[in-house]
Amino acid sequence: MPTEWRTIRLDQIASMEPAQPRLSVEELALRAGMSRATLLRLVRLGVIEPRGAGEGAFLAEEVRRLKRMMRLHRDLGVNFTGAAIIVDLLERLERTG
Repeated sequence: MPTEWRTIRLDQIASMEPAQPRLSVEELALRAGMSRATLLRLVRLGVIEPRGAGEGAFLAEEVRRLKRMMRLHRDLGVNFTGAAIIVDLLERLERTG
């Protein structure tokens, strides 16, 4: 029985990946326990980056990251830039084992 081969382009592979849930600015701010203004400030600082334009610009996975940053800021007085660096390092440690 002959095997049939078909060519798949890279853009087709990317479209086969499962879509991650996306949140608006308001939804992300609400789930992360911060005001819309604070979230937009973090975007301006470059601490968090939208993944697109308009509604659903943020990935839902950012909620956990923002909650950790807010806890560092609120409980330990770490500024947001420092909190972002700490969270980045923690996530890197978690990925490596």
